[in-house]
Amino acid sequence: MLRIPRLTSTLLSRPSTNGVSFRRATSSSVVAVQKDATVSSVAAPLAETLSHLWKSAKTKNKSNEVRVFHGVGPESQQFAAVYVKEDEEDDVDLREKTREMAALGARHLRNNGAEAIHVDTLHSAHAAAEGAMLGLYKYNKKALDVHPLPTERTTTSDDGLTWETGVIYGEAQNMARELMETPANLLTPTIFSEKVKDMLNGLDNVKVQVHEEEWAREKNMGAFLSVTRGSAEPAKFVEMTYKGSEKEGVDVVLVGKGITFDTGGISIKPSKDMEMMRGDMGGAAVVASTMRAIARLKLNVNVVAVTPLCENMPSGTATKPGDVVTAMNGDTIQVNNTDAEGRLVLADALYYSTEKYKPEFVIDVATLTGAVSVALGAEFTGLFCSDDDMWQSLKRAGDLTHDRYWRMPLDKRYRELVKKTPNAKLNNSVGPAGGSCTAAAFLSFFVKGLKEKEIKWAHCDIAGVMMTADGGVNVKGMSGRGTRPLIEFVRQLSSK
Repeated sequence: MLRIPRLTSTLLSRPSTNGVSFRRATSSSVVAVQKDATVSSVAAPLAETLSHLWKSAKTKNKSNEVRVFHGVGPESQQFAAVYVKEDEEDDVDLREKTREMAALGARHLRNNGAEAIHVDTLHSAHAAAEGAMLGLYKYNKKALDVHPLPTERTTTSDDGLTWETGVIYGEAQNMARELMETPANLLTPTIFSEKVKDMLNGLDNVKVQVHEEEWAREKNMGAFLSVTRGSAEPAKFVEMTYKGSEKEGVDVVLVGKGITFDTGGISIKPSKDMEMMRGDMGGAAVVASTMRAIARLKLNVNVVAVTPLCENMPSGTATKPGDVVTAMNGDTIQVNNTDAEGRLVLADALYYSTEKYKPEFVIDVATLTGAVSVALGAEFTGLFCSDDDMWQSLKRAGDLTHDRYWRMPLDKRYRELVKKTPNAKLNNSVGPAGGSCTAAAFLSFFVKGLKEKEIKWAHCDIAGVMMTADGGVNVKGMSGRGTRPLIEFVRQLSSK
C-alpha cells in the first residue's frame, strides 16, 4: 500500500479534489495576524507556523484580509487568519476591529465546513463574541457552536462585559434579524405576539400581556386602530414588563413600531421592492429582542416595552386620505397620507405607556421615514432626543457597540408645521421636506410629561439602517440594527 505522509501545514482555499484527501480538521479557529505577521493568541510552535504560512501566502497585509490554512500542526487544525492593522486608536475602534476580525474569520471557516469554531478574543472577549455571532447569522439556520480561543493575552477592560455577554448581545440582534426577515404571511400580528411570548418564556421577572382590538377600543386608541381597518388580520398590542430592581416605578419604557406588512394603505406604495415592507415591524423586533437580552443579563432595572402590531392594507374598510381620527390623548389627526401610518400607531402606544408608567426615560424605535435614509444613508440611525444627558448616554452606547446614532433636530418650528391642517389639531403628513423631523415632531405631542420636562424621550428612526449589504459583521438582508445600543444603554443605566 502506498503510504502518503500527512502534511503538517498546507495552504488551501478548500480541501483538495485531486485524489489526495486531507484529514478532517480536529478544530477550527479564528486568529488575528498583526504587524510583522505576529500571531499571539496560540502557543509558540503554532504561532510560528501560522506566521510563516501568512508570509508565504503573498498577502498584502490589508485590514480584514483573510486566509484559511488547513491541516496545521500535529493536530491537523484549521485556521482562519485575519489581518488586523494596529493604529493608535481608542478602545471603541479596537473593539470594532475585534468584531470584524471575529465575523470575517468565523464566516470563512463556516464556508469551509467548520461546525464548531474557537475565536481569538484580541482586544475584547465581548466584542469577539458579538462579531462571531453576527457574522455567522443566516436566516432560518441553526447557529454554529462558537467559543473563545484560550489565550494569555491581556484584553481591553470591558467594564463587566465578557464573552457570555457578547453572545447575548449578538443573539439579540440576530433574533431581531430573524423576525424582520420572516415573510409577512408567516409573521402576522397574531403570530408575532405568540413569538414574543415564546421568546420571553421562562425568563425571571418577565411578564407578557397580549391585548386584543377590543381592549384598544376601550382605551380609545383611535390612531392605532385607524391603521388596521383595512386588514383582515386582527391587530395586537403586546405589553412586556421586566422587574429587575426592587425599587418602585419604571426606569425605561421602550416602544416599537410593529407594522407586520406595509402596503401604504390607500396611499399605496409602488410595487417595486414592496416585499421589503415585511421588515416594517423592525422597531417591534428590536424592542422585543432587547427585552429578552435585558432579562438574560439580569440587569438591575425596571423596564416596560410595548409593541402595537398590525398590517397596513388597502380595502373597502381602510382609512382614506383626509379622514380624521381621534388618538387616545384626545387629539384629532387628519390622515392626509395613509402611508404615514407608523406615527399613528406610535402615537397611542407612546401616550398609553407614558401616562400609565411615568418612566424616567422613554425610547421609541421605528422604521419611520424614507427621509432619514436620504439624510444619513445607512451609516447612522437618526436619533431625536429631548435631553442632552440622555443623548450623551445613547451616543456612548452607540459608539461602544459601533451601531451609531446621529442627533437630529427636535425643534418647535417642526411642531408648528404639524399643526397646519384645517380639519383637525394635527396633520400626519406635511410633505417631503424635513420628513424625518416633522415625523418626530408629530410624535412629541403624545409623550405625556415631555412638555413639563417630567420625562426624557428619544425617537430612533431606523428606516435607513433596516437593510445591510455583506461586509464585516453585516450580512445581506434585514439588519436588526438598533438592538445592541439599546441593550447597552439600559446596561449602563442599571450600573448607576
